[in-house]
Amino acid sequence: MHAAEGRHVVSAGTLAGKVAIVTGGGRDIGRACAMRLSELGAKVAINYNSSSLGAKTAVAEIVACNRQAFAKQGDMTNDCDIAALVDRTLSELSANIDILVHVTGGLVARKTVGEMDIDHWNRVMDLNATSFLRVVKAALPRFSDGGSVVALASQAGRDGGGPGAIAYAASKGAVMTMTRGLAKELGPEIRVNSVCPGLIDTDFHKVFTKPHVRAQIANITPLKREGTPQDVANLVAFLASDDAAFVTGANFDINGGMLFS
Repeated sequence: MHAAEGRHVVSAGTLAGKVAIVTGGGRDIGRACAMRLSELGAKVAINYNSSSLGAKTAVAEIVACNRQAFAKQGDMTNDCDIAALVDRTLSELSANIDILVHVTGGLVARKTVGEMDIDHWNRVMDLNATSFLRVVKAALPRFSDGGSVVALASQAGRDGGGPGAIAYAASKGAVMTMTRGLAKELGPEIRVNSVCPGLIDTDFHKVFTKPHVRAQIANITPLKREGTPQDVANLVAFLASDDAAFVTGANFDINGGMLFS
Protein backbone atom coordinates (compact mmCIF):
# COMPACT_ATOMS: atom_id res chain seq x y z
CA MET A 1 0.00 0.00 0.00
CA HIS A 2 1.31 3.42 -0.94
CA ALA A 3 0.98 6.37 1.44
CA ALA A 4 -0.98 9.30 0.04
CA GLU A 5 1.11 12.15 -1.29
CA GLY A 6 1.09 15.27 0.84
CA ARG A 7 -0.19 13.45 3.95
CA HIS A 8 -0.22 15.80 6.95
CA VAL A 9 1.98 14.61 9.76
CA VAL A 10 0.79 17.10 12.38
CA SER A 11 -2.77 17.32 13.64
CA ALA A 12 -4.68 20.57 13.06
CA GLY A 13 -4.40 23.23 15.71
CA THR A 14 -1.10 22.12 17.25
CA LEU A 15 0.45 25.55 16.60
CA ALA A 16 -2.51 27.59 17.82
CA GLY A 17 -1.37 30.92 19.24
CA LYS A 18 2.21 30.54 18.00
CA VAL A 19 3.94 33.27 15.99
CA ALA A 20 6.09 32.21 13.06
CA ILE A 21 8.45 34.01 10.71
CA VAL A 22 9.05 32.35 7.33
CA THR A 23 11.87 33.85 5.29
CA GLY A 24 11.78 33.20 1.57
CA GLY A 25 8.06 32.54 1.94
CA GLY A 26 6.87 33.86 -1.41
CA ARG A 27 7.13 30.70 -3.48
CA ASP A 28 7.60 26.96 -3.58
CA ILE A 29 8.80 25.43 -0.28
CA GLY A 30 8.69 28.70 1.65
CA ARG A 31 5.13 29.47 0.62
CA ALA A 32 4.04 25.91 1.41
CA CYS A 33 5.62 26.21 4.87
CA ALA A 34 3.83 29.48 5.55
CA MET A 35 0.49 28.02 4.49
CA ARG A 36 0.95 24.83 6.52
CA LEU A 37 1.96 26.69 9.68
CA SER A 38 -1.10 28.89 9.28
CA GLU A 39 -3.35 25.86 8.79
CA LEU A 40 -2.08 24.57 12.11
CA GLY A 41 -3.01 27.80 13.87
CA ALA A 42 0.13 29.93 13.76
CA LYS A 43 0.20 33.64 13.00
CA VAL A 44 2.65 34.01 10.13
CA ALA A 45 5.03 36.75 9.00
CA ILE A 46 6.03 36.02 5.42
CA ASN A 47 9.25 37.51 4.11
CA TYR A 48 9.89 37.65 0.38
CA ASN A 49 12.52 39.30 -1.78
CA SER A 50 11.24 39.17 -5.36
CA SER A 51 8.27 36.78 -5.17
CA SER A 52 5.69 39.39 -4.22
CA LEU A 53 2.73 37.74 -5.96
CA GLY A 54 3.15 34.42 -4.18
CA ALA A 55 3.58 36.08 -0.79
CA LYS A 56 0.62 38.41 -1.19
CA THR A 57 -1.73 35.70 -2.45
CA ALA A 58 -0.66 33.52 0.48
CA VAL A 59 -1.64 36.29 2.88
CA ALA A 60 -4.95 36.75 1.08
CA GLU A 61 -5.74 33.04 1.39
CA ILE A 62 -4.80 33.00 5.07
CA VAL A 63 -6.85 36.11 5.89
CA ALA A 64 -9.82 34.66 3.99
CA CYS A 65 -9.74 31.79 6.51
CA ASN A 66 -9.87 34.25 9.42
CA ARG A 67 -6.23 33.72 10.35
CA GLN A 68 -3.46 36.29 10.75
CA ALA A 69 -0.55 36.91 8.41
CA PHE A 70 1.34 39.66 6.64
CA ALA A 71 3.91 39.77 3.85
CA LYS A 72 6.94 42.04 3.89
CA GLN A 73 9.61 42.49 1.26
CA GLY A 74 13.19 42.30 2.45
CA ASP A 75 16.69 41.07 1.65
CA MET A 76 17.77 38.60 4.33
CA THR A 77 21.41 39.41 3.66
CA ASN A 78 20.70 42.96 4.86
CA ASP A 79 20.56 43.58 8.62
CA CYS A 80 18.25 46.60 8.27
CA ASP A 81 15.70 44.59 6.29
CA ILE A 82 15.89 41.76 8.81
CA ALA A 83 15.35 44.14 11.74
CA ALA A 84 12.34 45.66 9.98
CA LEU A 85 10.82 42.19 9.52
CA VAL A 86 11.32 41.30 13.17
CA ASP A 87 9.98 44.66 14.36
CA ARG A 88 6.82 44.36 12.29
CA THR A 89 6.28 40.81 13.52
CA LEU A 90 6.51 41.97 17.13
CA SER A 91 4.27 44.99 16.63
CA GLU A 92 1.62 43.30 14.51
CA LEU A 93 1.44 39.68 15.64
CA SER A 94 2.84 39.28 19.16
CA ALA A 95 5.44 40.44 21.65
CA ASN A 96 7.42 37.24 21.10
CA ILE A 97 8.50 34.88 18.33
CA ASP A 98 7.91 31.14 18.65
CA ILE A 99 8.97 29.73 15.28
CA LEU A 100 11.55 30.73 12.69
CA VAL A 101 11.61 28.89 9.37
CA HIS A 102 14.56 30.07 7.29
CA VAL A 103 14.05 29.16 3.64
CA THR A 104 16.00 32.03 2.07
CA GLY A 105 18.71 30.73 -0.24
CA GLY A 106 19.61 29.64 -3.73
CA LEU A 107 22.17 28.26 -6.14
CA VAL A 108 22.55 31.59 -8.02
CA ALA A 109 24.36 29.89 -10.94
CA ARG A 110 26.18 26.66 -11.72
CA LYS A 111 29.90 27.41 -11.76
CA THR A 112 32.82 25.02 -11.53
CA VAL A 113 35.82 25.97 -9.42
CA GLY A 114 37.58 27.07 -12.59
CA GLU A 115 34.64 29.26 -13.62
CA MET A 116 33.75 30.91 -10.34
CA ASP A 117 35.37 33.95 -8.84
CA ILE A 118 35.50 34.82 -5.16
CA ASP A 119 32.55 37.19 -5.53
CA HIS A 120 30.34 34.30 -6.62
CA TRP A 121 31.54 32.18 -3.69
CA ASN A 122 30.89 35.00 -1.22
CA ARG A 123 27.46 35.75 -2.67
CA VAL A 124 26.32 32.13 -2.38
CA MET A 125 27.68 31.76 1.15
CA ASP A 126 26.06 35.04 2.21
CA LEU A 127 22.72 34.09 0.68
CA ASN A 128 22.54 30.60 2.17
CA ALA A 129 24.62 30.45 5.35
CA THR A 130 25.29 33.97 6.59
CA SER A 131 21.65 34.98 6.09
CA PHE A 132 20.68 32.18 8.47
CA LEU A 133 23.05 33.54 11.12
CA ARG A 134 21.81 37.10 10.60
CA VAL A 135 18.14 36.19 10.99
CA VAL A 136 18.70 34.00 14.05
CA LYS A 137 20.69 36.78 15.74
CA ALA A 138 17.96 39.33 15.04
CA ALA A 139 15.11 37.12 16.25
CA LEU A 140 16.86 35.58 19.25
CA PRO A 141 16.29 38.36 21.83
CA ARG A 142 12.51 38.01 21.41
CA PHE A 143 12.31 34.24 21.05
CA SER A 144 10.02 32.38 23.44
CA ASP A 145 11.25 29.54 25.60
CA GLY A 146 10.17 26.34 23.89
CA GLY A 147 10.61 27.95 20.49
CA SER A 148 11.78 26.21 17.35
CA VAL A 149 14.12 27.16 14.50
CA VAL A 150 13.97 25.17 11.27
CA ALA A 151 16.40 25.88 8.44
CA LEU A 152 16.47 24.68 4.85
CA ALA A 153 19.70 22.84 4.16
CA SER A 154 19.95 20.47 1.18
CA GLN A 155 20.92 17.00 0.07
CA ALA A 156 23.79 18.85 -1.61
CA GLY A 157 25.17 19.53 1.87
CA ARG A 158 25.61 15.78 2.28
CA ASP A 159 26.75 14.66 -1.18
CA GLY A 160 28.49 17.76 -2.57
CA GLY A 161 25.78 18.65 -5.07
CA GLY A 162 25.61 18.32 -8.82
CA PRO A 163 27.88 19.85 -11.47
CA GLY A 164 28.85 23.43 -10.73
CA ALA A 165 27.28 23.43 -7.27
CA ILE A 166 30.33 23.38 -5.00
CA ALA A 167 29.63 26.81 -3.51
CA TYR A 168 25.98 25.93 -2.96
CA ALA A 169 26.80 22.55 -1.42
CA ALA A 170 29.41 24.11 0.87
CA SER A 171 26.96 26.76 2.03
CA LYS A 172 24.30 24.16 2.79
CA GLY A 173 26.86 22.04 4.61
CA ALA A 174 27.56 25.13 6.70
CA VAL A 175 23.84 25.41 7.50
CA MET A 176 23.87 21.79 8.68
CA THR A 177 26.87 22.38 10.93
CA MET A 178 25.37 25.63 12.24
CA THR A 179 22.22 23.67 13.07
CA ARG A 180 24.18 21.34 15.32
CA GLY A 181 26.12 24.17 16.97
CA LEU A 182 23.07 26.35 17.51
CA ALA A 183 21.17 23.44 19.03
CA LYS A 184 23.90 23.12 21.67
CA GLU A 185 24.14 26.85 22.26
CA LEU A 186 20.42 27.68 22.36
CA GLY A 187 19.12 24.63 24.18
CA PRO A 188 17.22 23.84 26.27
CA GLU A 189 15.06 26.90 25.61
CA ILE A 190 15.12 26.74 21.79
CA ARG A 191 15.31 23.73 19.48
CA VAL A 192 17.16 24.01 16.14
CA ASN A 193 16.78 21.56 13.25
CA SER A 194 17.17 21.56 9.49
CA VAL A 195 15.69 19.68 6.57
CA CYS A 196 17.73 18.46 3.60
CA PRO A 197 15.49 18.24 0.53
CA GLY A 198 16.52 16.22 -2.47
CA LEU A 199 14.71 16.59 -5.80
CA ILE A 200 11.63 18.71 -5.09
CA ASP A 201 9.33 20.09 -7.80
CA THR A 202 10.27 23.77 -7.44
CA ASP A 203 11.41 26.67 -9.59
CA PHE A 204 14.96 25.87 -8.43
CA HIS A 205 15.03 22.64 -10.44
CA LYS A 206 12.99 24.06 -13.30
CA VAL A 207 15.78 26.61 -13.75
CA PHE A 208 18.92 24.65 -12.82
CA THR A 209 18.17 20.97 -13.60
CA LYS A 210 17.39 19.62 -17.06
CA PRO A 211 14.05 17.77 -17.43
CA HIS A 212 15.63 14.45 -18.47
CA VAL A 213 17.94 14.58 -15.42
CA ARG A 214 14.98 15.20 -13.14
CA ALA A 215 13.14 12.25 -14.66
CA GLN A 216 16.16 9.98 -14.21
CA ILE A 217 16.62 10.99 -10.58
CA ALA A 218 12.94 10.53 -9.77
CA ASN A 219 12.92 7.09 -11.40
CA ILE A 220 15.78 5.72 -9.31
CA THR A 221 14.27 6.76 -5.97
CA PRO A 222 12.31 4.08 -4.10
CA LEU A 223 9.20 6.30 -4.23
CA LYS A 224 9.55 6.89 -8.00
CA ARG A 225 8.64 10.57 -7.96
CA GLU A 226 9.86 14.05 -7.19
CA GLY A 227 8.97 15.54 -3.86
CA THR A 228 6.51 18.40 -3.52
CA PRO A 229 6.79 21.63 -1.53
CA GLN A 230 3.94 20.30 0.61
CA ASP A 231 5.99 17.21 1.49
CA VAL A 232 8.72 19.46 2.86
CA ALA A 233 6.25 21.77 4.60
CA ASN A 234 4.74 18.81 6.45
CA LEU A 235 8.15 17.87 7.85
CA VAL A 236 8.92 21.49 8.75
CA ALA A 237 5.60 21.80 10.57
CA PHE A 238 6.37 18.67 12.60
CA LEU A 239 9.77 20.02 13.63
CA ALA A 240 8.23 23.38 14.55
CA SER A 241 5.61 21.76 16.75
CA ASP A 242 5.76 20.36 20.27
CA ASP A 243 5.37 16.90 18.73
CA ALA A 244 9.12 17.20 18.08
CA ALA A 245 9.92 18.38 21.61
CA PHE A 246 12.84 15.97 22.00
CA VAL A 247 14.35 16.63 18.58
CA THR A 248 17.15 19.15 18.16
CA GLY A 249 20.42 19.46 16.27
CA ALA A 250 19.18 17.12 13.56
CA ASN A 251 19.34 17.40 9.77
CA PHE A 252 16.46 15.47 8.25
CA ASP A 253 16.71 13.95 4.79
CA ILE A 254 13.62 14.27 2.61
CA ASN A 255 14.51 12.86 -0.79
CA GLY A 256 12.28 9.86 -1.53
CA GLY A 257 15.06 7.48 -0.58
CA MET A 258 17.60 8.84 -3.07
CA LEU A 259 20.21 9.19 -0.33
CA PHE A 260 20.29 7.44 3.04
CA SER A 261 22.30 8.96 5.87
